[in-house]
Amino acid sequence: MKIQTIIQKKPMKISIIVLPILIVLYLGISMYFSNHFNFGSVINGINASGKTVEEVNKELLAKSKTYTLELKERNGVKEQIKATEIGLKYNAKDKIQALKDSQNSFAWIFSIFNQKSSEMDGIVTYDDKLLKERFDKLTLSDSKKIIEPQNASFKYSDKGYVIVKEVMGNKVNSKQLYANIEKSIVKGETEVNLEDENYYINPKYISTSQKVKSTKILLNKYIASKITYTFAGGSEVVNGSIIHDWLGVNQNLEITFDEDKMNNYVRKVDDNYNTFGKQRNFAASLGTTVKVSGGDYGWLVNRSGEVDNLIVNIKAGQTISKQPSYTQKAASHDINDIGNTYVEINITKQHLWFYKNGSLVVQGDVVTGNVSINDGTPTGIYKLKYKEKNATLVGEGYSVPVAEFMPFNGGIGIHPATWRNKFGGNIYLTNGSHGCINCPPSLSKTIFNNIEANTPVVCYVQ
Repeated sequence: MKIQTIIQKKPMKISIIVLPILIVLYLGISMYFSNHFNFGSVINGINASGKTVEEVNKELLAKSKTYTLELKERNGVKEQIKATEIGLKYNAKDKIQALKDSQNSFAWIFSIFNQKSSEMDGIVTYDDKLLKERFDKLTLSDSKKIIEPQNASFKYSDKGYVIVKEVMGNKVNSKQLYANIEKSIVKGETEVNLEDENYYINPKYISTSQKVKSTKILLNKYIASKITYTFAGGSEVVNGSIIHDWLGVNQNLEITFDEDKMNNYVRKVDDNYNTFGKQRNFAASLGTTVKVSGGDYGWLVNRSGEVDNLIVNIKAGQTISKQPSYTQKAASHDINDIGNTYVEINITKQHLWFYKNGSLVVQGDVVTGNVSINDGTPTGIYKLKYKEKNATLVGEGYSVPVAEFMPFNGGIGIHPATWRNKFGGNIYLTNGSHGCINCPPSLSKTIFNNIEANTPVVCYVQ
């Protein structure tokens, strides 16, 4: 019982002795930290723990004189902005004192376990003009050394399209980077990593992008198309070797068609195979072959329409044989596209023949345009525009009703001339029509009853 009492009293005595010592020690350390920064104090990268305001100011001043901001760029490029280049000056003595005054010296014990880093703005100043001049001299600001970013692209070969790797380049967002450099200098930071901090302007699409892969598949689908045009005189094949030259890919990886190039191609094909207004060898009824050119008859490709059709065919990846879209068609794709139904007018002989399905329906003498007053009937091959009963022909100084009117060249047409009692011969040289084909009534009527619109009308001299 006595031993137990002694043991209980001993710890009490120890506590009474130690506690005052600890209090004195705590207060002593607190007094120390009244003039020194607490444990764990970091100011703009400077370890200020246990240091006075004067010591911290000296270190910050020394740091400002040797300050260097390093820019880590792509491809291992490093550039520096030095204090001497931008007129950097330390100017923050009062701020450091204010920071020290804000610390509770009695809270030093808690600072052991908690580091307090202070990033103070405005402790240094710099010359804005000098910083701008230095920035403009950096490699990343040199237009001659800037490599623009480029999306992944595509290259055509006989085996199809392949992906060409993107160009990352080295172009930066200058405005954002400059603003960050200013902040870094003010905070005393010593490094800016352009890649890590996303200051580069990167391509939108790289070779591994799904959009790139999808576009490649689509391009190869397009060039797999094969469109074969068939004509009487031959054929033309549109395949990948031609199609690829029409294709482009924009910045959004959308496939475009060069319609100018496509129009040029269709125009070339049309020029090779169309017969519109071209010279033809015509087998005349009198047994001779005459050359006839001009007029508005013949095959004529609808160029713009066919370009549209081609785009549809290519987008579908089609392999087809087809005829082009025509603005105008002729009777036949044969070399003799006139066919075997036509009107033949020999201006020299002043004679007309009308054939239908290869058989002569009717023939007879006519009177064509008056040569003496330059109203001669134009030569060429035309198509009958329409036929009309009981028409009235109106011109300068005349208005004449006719039983039938069959125009083929503007206001020039075939019609009866009841006011004439003679046809053929040389009447047309001095007393011809205003350009129309004057016919005896019976001849006109027979033609009218058997002819249809678009029938070729061949006018020639021999």
